[in-house]
Amino acid sequence: MINRAIVLVSGGMDSLVTAAIAHRECPELAFLHVSYGQRTQAKELECFRSLCAHYRPARSKVINMEWFRDIGGSALTDTSLELPSFSPTGTIPITYVPFRNANLLGAAVAWAEVIGAGFIYIGAVEEDSSGYPDCREMFFTDFQKAIASGTKNEFPIQIITPVLHMSKAEIVSRGIELKAPFELSWSCYKDSELACGKCESCRLRRSAFEQAGYRDPLPYR
Repeated sequence: MINRAIVLVSGGMDSLVTAAIAHRECPELAFLHVSYGQRTQAKELECFRSLCAHYRPARSKVINMEWFRDIGGSALTDTSLELPSFSPTGTIPITYVPFRNANLLGAAVAWAEVIGAGFIYIGAVEEDSSGYPDCREMFFTDFQKAIASGTKNEFPIQIITPVLHMSKAEIVSRGIELKAPFELSWSCYKDSELACGKCESCRLRRSAFEQAGYRDPLPYR
């Protein structure tokens, strides 16, 4: 039985709770962080390192994919694009980073083959998030097939999406239950010292804590 898992840890709230769940479920963890040229890259990396110190995974690794900033196409990586406070229902937000989760999963699968990890945890949210196409259950189902056909397949590698069908408020409640250190996470798309409180990610986070009935430990402007 394979008891080793890779956890994709961005430093955000959803990946934090995913890490807390993986910590509960799997005896040996490897944390993977990808810096992709996002506006708050330095802050997210700081959070990743703090979460590594908190959960003490057996392995940790940071991968550079800053070419996402070079190709542009997202307000997260292109500072000439304005960050929205909300996105109209039924549209793909300008904060969507083209095919990002496929690239993150590809890196995780490659590392999983090397270290013999049978599980990859990713904190994607479909039910109550921004509507990114690579956060849909169908995407992960299809990517699971790609893993089976595109690896040596010496052992099964399974994608685990524990918060996929949770609301943001449910994610907060689950994190509180697991004593997840929310103060070590970061959600703001714009700022790295005080959260702006106005971008879509801040808005979703603040609403989630309010609905769950807990105080958000992050400082806001």
